[in-house]
Amino acid sequence: MTYSLPKGTFDILPQQNDPWRSSEKWLHLESTIRSLAETYAYREVRTPIFERTELFVRSVGESSDIVSKEMYTFEDKGGRSMTLRPEGTAPVIRAYIEKNLHTTPFQKLFYIGPYFRYDRPQAGRFRQFHQLGLEFFGESDAYADFEVITFALSLYKRLGLKNIKLLINSVGTPSARTPYRNALREFLLPHKEHLSADSQTRLDKNPLRILDSKDAGDKALLEGAPNILEFLDEDSKIHFEMLCNLLEQANVPFTVEPRLVRGLDYYNKTVFEVSSDVLGAQNVLGGGGRYDGFLKQFNGPDIPGIGFGTGLERILTTMAGQDCVFPKHSGPFLYIIPLGENAEMAAKKTLHTIREKTISAEVHRGSKKVPKALQLAEELGATYALVLGDNELETGKITLKNVTSRAEIQTELPLLCETLETMWKQNGNV
Repeated sequence: MTYSLPKGTFDILPQQNDPWRSSEKWLHLESTIRSLAETYAYREVRTPIFERTELFVRSVGESSDIVSKEMYTFEDKGGRSMTLRPEGTAPVIRAYIEKNLHTTPFQKLFYIGPYFRYDRPQAGRFRQFHQLGLEFFGESDAYADFEVITFALSLYKRLGLKNIKLLINSVGTPSARTPYRNALREFLLPHKEHLSADSQTRLDKNPLRILDSKDAGDKALLEGAPNILEFLDEDSKIHFEMLCNLLEQANVPFTVEPRLVRGLDYYNKTVFEVSSDVLGAQNVLGGGGRYDGFLKQFNGPDIPGIGFGTGLERILTTMAGQDCVFPKHSGPFLYIIPLGENAEMAAKKTLHTIREKTISAEVHRGSKKVPKALQLAEELGATYALVLGDNELETGKITLKNVTSRAEIQTELPLLCETLETMWKQNGNV
């Protein structure tokens, strides 16, 4: 029997020729995220990959596509309904409340991990996918929105992405949305039979979700729909104006898109999306929004919050499509090529000593032909190679060869570790 990947999933392996599925590229992306998180003073949180189903039903909304169509739900041996996490905000809020993190006035958290949705696999969309998420708890001021948005833009900039477009909108407070929801329903009712099947269902349950429809016919019908910005309460207007002013003062280009609502029920006031020009219909790299009052739904404190999520697959696919530069893979600093049994024993002993000095090193296995071994050292990204044979063992004199330039450094075997330590530090390592 042969085994293959489940549909909508993929392997991440070292040194793949695939444009974005190599582990070296994922490592570059994740290290860039962690470096930026440190710059913005965000701290990491990790939650389980499955939670009680009601957590997601309550947070995402029963009428959402995620709950109605896409969740991986199962019953455990205790008869409890569990779901593989389809999004990251709800688990983090659960942990935030359960572990009393609100006792600290402000919490800025980030997380990276796999998420699961049963969806039709397509460019940039998979059934197991990976996301970076941010959650900023405790700040109601529009500056928090500005900071989360600029974090997202800074990440894409650091990675070399081009043609990035920022869309922002305000969906107001839940109470202010009621008259808009009614106005939108009244506008669409005469056109109900021309709406897509999903939007016809949403018209009764939650007409705002129709604004998020990707159906071309729905988009055409919405051209003359009421503008949500004209229904905002005064507090939401002031908040949105302040955000726009902050972006303008920082020279951050943006477009106000009144039909932008995002796909989750808990957003209020600010919502935003960042897109590129590579992924076709699935061109959104990431997005987020404010969710003041959301924690109260989980019997938590009344603390404001704003979050952001971005798909790692979409970032890497966009980087590949835009020919972004990835750093060259860094292999072992020293690659030892032993010739003969005595050399092999000496190489393995030496290898351990070098690694104890925290210097990366590897020993060659396989073909005893030096040219072939040097070729493998180059493929692995090694910096230096050492051919170790009986002559080197007898005389104690060895030659370190730069794998790329072929430049040679002469030293003695007893001084190898000392020489490597000096060279290691000269290469910017600590």
